[in-house]
Amino acid sequence: MKSFLLTILFSIISIEGFAQIHISDQWHLTANSRENYNGVSMANGQFGIVTDDTPLRHKEVILGGVYEASPENGISRIVRGIEFLNLRLKINNKEVTGQNISNWQQTIDMKQGISTTSFSFQDLASIDYSILANRANPFAAMAIVEITPKKNIEIAAFNYMQVPEELKNAKKNYRVLKDNEYLMPVFGTVANTLNGKYKVAASTTFLFDNQKEELKYENEELGFYKKLSKGIKYRFAIAGGICTSKDVTDPLNESERQPIFALQEGIDKMLERHKKAWAELWDSGDIEIEGDLDAQQRVRFALYNLYSFMRPNSRQSIAPMGLSSQGYNGHIFWDTELWMYPIFLALQPEMAKSCLDYRFDRLEKAKQKANIYGYKGAMYPWESDDTGEEATPTWALTGIFEQHITSDIAIAFWNYYTVTQDKTWLKENYKVLKETADFWVSRVHKNEDGSYSIKNVVGADEYAQHVDDNAFTNGAAIEALRNTIKAATILGENINPMWKEVADKLLIHKENGITQNYKGYKGQMIKQADVNLLAYPLHIITDKNQIEKDLVYYSEKMDKNDGPAMGAGVLAVMYARMGNAEKAYDYFVKSYLPNSRPPFGVFSESAKSNNPYFATGAGAMLQSIIYGFGGVELTDTGIKYNKGILPKKWKSLKIKGIGINEKLIQIP
Repeated sequence: MKSFLLTILFSIISIEGFAQIHISDQWHLTANSRENYNGVSMANGQFGIVTDDTPLRHKEVILGGVYEASPENGISRIVRGIEFLNLRLKINNKEVTGQNISNWQQTIDMKQGISTTSFSFQDLASIDYSILANRANPFAAMAIVEITPKKNIEIAAFNYMQVPEELKNAKKNYRVLKDNEYLMPVFGTVANTLNGKYKVAASTTFLFDNQKEELKYENEELGFYKKLSKGIKYRFAIAGGICTSKDVTDPLNESERQPIFALQEGIDKMLERHKKAWAELWDSGDIEIEGDLDAQQRVRFALYNLYSFMRPNSRQSIAPMGLSSQGYNGHIFWDTELWMYPIFLALQPEMAKSCLDYRFDRLEKAKQKANIYGYKGAMYPWESDDTGEEATPTWALTGIFEQHITSDIAIAFWNYYTVTQDKTWLKENYKVLKETADFWVSRVHKNEDGSYSIKNVVGADEYAQHVDDNAFTNGAAIEALRNTIKAATILGENINPMWKEVADKLLIHKENGITQNYKGYKGQMIKQADVNLLAYPLHIITDKNQIEKDLVYYSEKMDKNDGPAMGAGVLAVMYARMGNAEKAYDYFVKSYLPNSRPPFGVFSESAKSNNPYFATGAGAMLQSIIYGFGGVELTDTGIKYNKGILPKKWKSLKIKGIGINEKLIQIP
C-alpha cells in the first residue's frame, strides 16, 4: 500500500486496529472524537498523569519506581497515585459532566508536554482544561482552567481527590498555613500503599491571576464560588504535587511544599519553568522529517513519550509501558536495554546513564540470583522492580530461563563507553561487565568436540521454550564476553582466559544456508526478531549475504498478529543499512501503523492488543530512524556517521543532538 494512501486512510477513517489522527501540525495531536478513547500520559519522569475523555479529570496517576505487592499473587506492581487535579465544576448550579457538553476537543502539545481539553457547556460557557506534570519540578503538577462565559454566570469550582483501591487508610485534610500575614491554604490527602510499604501524599491549592478568591472546604473538597461576566475570560489553576516515602522521608510535608512554592511563583512562572525544561530537552535531541507530516508526528510522539518517562540522574529505568499504566506491573525488562536505551544513548546520554545506574545499583541482587541457581557471577532478573530481585510471576518460565537479559545489560554498559569514551566511568562500572561474563562461563555446557552450548533457555523468540543454543542468547553472550575482554584490556584488568574460549567456541547453528533460531529449529512461527538481532544491534553476523538470507527468511516467520511491534523496526534498520530505502520505509510504517490506537495513535504492543502506551515499540520505531535512515552506527571507537538514506516521500531528515557532542545529521 502506498504511503500516501496510508496517510489519507489515517486522516479520514477509523477502523479496528487503526487510529484516527486529526492532522494539525508537527507539534500537536488533536482529537475530536471520544470514541475508543486511549489517553496520553502527561509525565515528567517522576510520575505520569494519564488523560481521560471525561471533562475536568484525569484517568489515573502512575508513580515511577514505586512498587507494592499486588493482592492477586503477591508479585510487585507499580503503584497508582492519588488523583489530585480533578475539578468539579457547576455553572448556574448545573454540574458539568461528560454527558452534557458539546464541541469536545483534546489536544496534546508534544513540544510543551501539555494536554488541553476544550468543550462547550450548554449555551453558558466555553471551557479549556489543561494539565501538566511539571518537567522542572519533579513532584509538581498543575491544571489550568479557562472559562469564557457566553452569558453572565455563577460558577462553583471545587478540587477533589480520588484514591485508588490499592491505597489504604486515606485521610484528607485542609489547613491554612500562615507566615506573618501571608495565608497559604493547602488541601491534601495521605494514604498508605496496600501493605504499608510506602506512604503517598498529595497536596493542592488554587492559583488566581488577580484577586484571590475566598476558598471553602466542603464535603472533603476545596473550592470557591464566583460570578463571571459575559465575554470576559476567567483563568485559575489547581497547583500541587505528589510525593512518596520512597523518595523523601516526610512525603506529607514535602507534598505541601509543592502548592506553597506554586503560590509564591504564580501560574505563569510555574508554566514558564515547565516549558523551559521541555524546550531544553527538544533542543538537545530532536528528529525533523520534511515531506511526511504523518511520520513527523509519529516520530515526535514517540520521542515525547520516551522523554516524558525518564529523568536524568534519577538512577531509575524505564518500563515497557513507561508511566502510562500498570502494564507488565511497571517492571524493567530487556525492553530498556535493547529497544529504548539506544534512543537515549543517541539523543539524551544522561537519561541512558540513569538506566545503567539502575542496573549497577542492583548488581548484588543479580549476583544473589546467580548463586540461587548454582551459577557464578551476576544473573540479572527477567523482570526487575525496586529491589532488583526476580519479579516475574512464578507461572512465567521467562523469569528463570530467559537469560539473555544479562548479556543485554552488559552490552548496554559497553555501548555507553563506546559513545562517551569515558575511561573513568568504565573503571567505575567495569564490575558489571566482569560479573556478567563470569556468569556465562559458569552457565555454558562444554560439548565433546570442545565447542560450547547454552542449554535449556527461552530466547528472544519466547514461543520456543526449553531450547538449546538459541541464536540471540548465544550471540548476545558472545558479544558480552568479547566486550568484557576489550574493557579489561583498556583498564589493564586481569582477563579470564575462559571468556575468550567460550566466546570463540559458543555455537550458533546453520542449516541450508540459514542461521537457525535454535538447535533443531524446523521453521515454526516465531514471536519476534531473534536471529536477525545478530546483525543488528549485535555484530555477530556481518556478512551481507548471510544478513539478507536471514532477513528474507525470518521476516515471514514473525507472528504478524500477536508479535510485538519491535520486529518491524529492526527489519527497517537492516533494510536501510543495505540501501533499500523503500523496503525500509515499508517496515518503518509497519512498526507503528497496525499498533496505533485512537484518537492520538498511542502504541499498543501488537496489532491485536489494546495495551497502550508501549514505549518499547516506540523505541524500535525510532531506532529505524536513527540507526537506519540516519546512518548512525555504534563502534568501539565511537559513533560512526554513515551516509544515511531517504525514502522517496521524505524531502529531508534531520537528527539533532547525536552523542555527547550533540552532532547534527542532515540528509540529504
